[in-house]
Amino acid sequence: MTIVQTVVTAKDTGDRLSVKEGIKFTAAADGGRFDIRLQPEQTFQTILGFGGAFTEAAAYTLSRMSPEKRAEVIRRYFHPVDGLGYSMGRVHIHSCDFALGNYTYVEDHDTELATFDISHDHQWVLPLIKDAMAVKGGPFTMLASPWSPPAWMKTNGEMNNGGSLKPEYAAVWAKYYTKFIEAYRKEGVPVWAVSVQNEPAAVQTWDSCVYSAEEERDFVKNHLGPVMHDAGMDDVNIVIWDHNRDIMIERVTPILSDPEAARYVWGTGIHWYGGEEFSKVEQVHELFPDKHVLFTEGCQEGGVRLGEWFTGERYGRNMIGDLNAWTEGYLDWNLVLDETGGPNHVGNFCDAPVIADTTSDEVHYNSSYYYIGHFSKFVIPGAVRIGRESVAEGVLSAAFRNPDGSIAVILMNEGDEERSLTLELGGETAECTLPAHSIVTHLITQG
Repeated sequence: MTIVQTVVTAKDTGDRLSVKEGIKFTAAADGGRFDIRLQPEQTFQTILGFGGAFTEAAAYTLSRMSPEKRAEVIRRYFHPVDGLGYSMGRVHIHSCDFALGNYTYVEDHDTELATFDISHDHQWVLPLIKDAMAVKGGPFTMLASPWSPPAWMKTNGEMNNGGSLKPEYAAVWAKYYTKFIEAYRKEGVPVWAVSVQNEPAAVQTWDSCVYSAEEERDFVKNHLGPVMHDAGMDDVNIVIWDHNRDIMIERVTPILSDPEAARYVWGTGIHWYGGEEFSKVEQVHELFPDKHVLFTEGCQEGGVRLGEWFTGERYGRNMIGDLNAWTEGYLDWNLVLDETGGPNHVGNFCDAPVIADTTSDEVHYNSSYYYIGHFSKFVIPGAVRIGRESVAEGVLSAAFRNPDGSIAVILMNEGDEERSLTLELGGETAECTLPAHSIVTHLITQG
């Protein structure tokens, strides 16, 4: 017997992760017509999980809300049943643009890192991480990324506006990562991976640092990899690139083609700001099948977009596209922002799935929150993507088998019209309806 839980989020309705009557599978009629056929025997990558970024902006914003509202947001993200089931996070190694200002963990010109101190993070960031981990329970997968080395280590003498790492500070900067990992461990926050540099091809008005592909390769090969190894941190992974899909092939090839660098690299981090070229993600997998791909950042730029639907659809479209191209997990950008789309120390305001209005103590859950939930609530860490054959034009789809054997099928309709289609699994078919501008998850348990 096949039991299905059907969950719907649809525009211009009250449906937000709403449980509906499950679709019914029956023996397929002769001819076996289908729009989407599920192929559980065909398997692809294993899923790490889903999550978002513990920026100082997110943590500070939640600290300005009532304790009840702060707790509600944490629960609605991280609780495995009542929330989205987030099991991953990203944290910035000292400041990023979504911080209250530039800061580091050491005093200027301390090449010994004797003054290394993460007490800045004790105010907002670490309390949020610890509360989220407690609500989630069990293992937590944390990525740590630097936006810039300290100003004194850089060619331009400031953390903002690009510049590069001065070669004479490469060894000290590599050691800085290990000090961070060690300090977070002492706080009970294990770091699963570090990325070499957030967006290394971009000169930004905020915290940024430029590396060529060859510079990133040499830093990993000669400094970061060996220093982490010598510190006994072989269990902490290294992620390269951490930037857009558009030039990812050109950027990762010099690194992953060099065995001395590649031996230290877990895989590639990607962002969505340079277009939706999912074929490039798949190409990187085909070129380097023993390496992994993780989505490490995406958000809606240009300030708060309360109540907009296209933001959720952007998440859904990108998540399906990347997951179908061998991506193993999805990290959203800021978990929460305030009513301005900040704080951001250079005014680079953005949207987030959750907007916390610090003037009224109101919390707004945007369409993106619900669209992400159609994946994170039903595709459990350890799930495996399975094959599917689709002739359903205009319907995006992805399918996964969870560790408990249940199958999660995500279907998305960006069109203005309702769509009906036939789903086929193991010789049985079910009719399902997708409202206009909707995302639907069917969780299928075969008895």
